[in-house]
Amino acid sequence: MTRSTDVVEAYKEYVVTSCVSRVEPVVVTSGSGAVVTDADGRQYVDCFSGISVVNTGHCNPKVVEAAKKQLDQLLHACAYVYYLEPVAKLAEKLAQIAPKGLKKTFFSNSGAEAVECGIKLARKFTKKHEILALQRSFHGRTFGTLSVTGQAGRRSYSMGPYLGSIAFAPTPYCYRCPLGCEYPNCGIQCAKMIEDTIRYSTSNDVAGFIAEPLLGEGGIIVPPEEYFREAKKILDEYGILFVADEVQTGFARTGKLFGIEHYDVTPDAMCFAKAIAGGLPLGACTATEEIANSFQPGDHLSTFGGNPVSCAAAVANIDFILEEDLPSRASKSGEYVMQRLEELKDRHELIGEVRGKGLMIGMELVKDRETKEPASRETARIRELCRQKGVLVGHGGVLGNVLRIQPPLIISQEQLDTAIDSVDQSFKEVAER
Repeated sequence: MTRSTDVVEAYKEYVVTSCVSRVEPVVVTSGSGAVVTDADGRQYVDCFSGISVVNTGHCNPKVVEAAKKQLDQLLHACAYVYYLEPVAKLAEKLAQIAPKGLKKTFFSNSGAEAVECGIKLARKFTKKHEILALQRSFHGRTFGTLSVTGQAGRRSYSMGPYLGSIAFAPTPYCYRCPLGCEYPNCGIQCAKMIEDTIRYSTSNDVAGFIAEPLLGEGGIIVPPEEYFREAKKILDEYGILFVADEVQTGFARTGKLFGIEHYDVTPDAMCFAKAIAGGLPLGACTATEEIANSFQPGDHLSTFGGNPVSCAAAVANIDFILEEDLPSRASKSGEYVMQRLEELKDRHELIGEVRGKGLMIGMELVKDRETKEPASRETARIRELCRQKGVLVGHGGVLGNVLRIQPPLIISQEQLDTAIDSVDQSFKEVAER
């Protein structure tokens, strides 16, 4: 099976793809750094990173070497039945780099599982049962994580009902403020509404508040810098734990090692996945020792959680991030990209807002800047045109009108220029139609 057509036909015949609108017509066979190659030998500058996963680049040599070495020693023995050295090393590493006080980690296989763990810990520790989340948020596709996802489009009615005892607070989304306010003269009402949500949409038995430091699938939404400080004051007053979903924002993506570091707030627990192991499946939930120790035998387990190969790769991956100071690199590259995209905004009326932190950047496209009518079709078309030009970008947001630029953090300026030039040309072609 070497031809692209063979792979595509096999997918259609044997792989469930109905959960997405479509699979991009690229048969990826190899990757290196910020470039992937398809089955026909064509190369693409990857500005989506497998949905923000390969922060250290495709097939990072140090990550690959660590995984290969571990493969020759041990593939699996279950980290919750036996002691495994790679698991111990990774847990210690996470305790060293996480915000102060977060010490003990439960390992799983994915971001959704990490979030499930965070939710269960909050309930177990507080002995309360309700969960508070944000509108427009996304936390995974299990029943538990969909229950705390604030998007009707993700929560198919035919698969419900979902978990009860969930309440949603307004999104800190300045471009489309749900409260009709305007930053910075708003008094951060979106954060203050958390208290109203607790008072009027719950039975005042809230265990935890889960939120992404930047809302990824919601459209790369960047909360105001005061938002989480104000939110944490309210949460502490009501005895509610703050669980930070760092699945997409973690490991240098936003220009800080973790996205929550932009807000000068320490969460009670953090959920990781995606970029933690450089492309291998791994999820983790790190909490304070007191909270983590609330789990008792039988409360939680994962057969493959803490797989030694994934953990060995994760240790090497984190070492690379620290040695190469990828947070600073992502910050500098992000500033450059944001500047260039703002220049595109001056030339292309479709661009309503450019936003992001580090190399987690979104461009919200609108048909009219006054009405902010979403330009969803145009966004999908621009993504398609970029692909035809050899650049892979993402698109999403609740309204389907956000172009997502999230390349590997090791991407060169030349590659970034190639990508932005392709985006520019694609906008021109859409405007000419």
